[in-house]
Amino acid sequence: MASDTTNRVEDAQTQIARLREQVETLMKDRITPAVAEAAGRAESAVYGAAGTVREQMENVSGRVRDQPMLALLIAAAVGFVLGRATR
Repeated sequence: MASDTTNRVEDAQTQIARLREQVETLMKDRITPAVAEAAGRAESAVYGAAGTVREQMENVSGRVRDQPMLALLIAAAVGFVLGRATR
């Protein structure tokens, strides 16, 4: 009886070790590359968005330089509307 229990424990340990190896292989072969690819795509999206924001800031800055009075009037109007809305 003790021999049977020992064999079952050893069999369970062997199966656990085999499963652990399979999980490690799966992580190495499939999960890690997928996560790295997703991170690369996210990084590209962030850089693309940052470039777009930079371009828009330059466009707005150029318009403010070209028409400073209009920019002041727009800023005042926005400030007035926000001031009224927060009361």
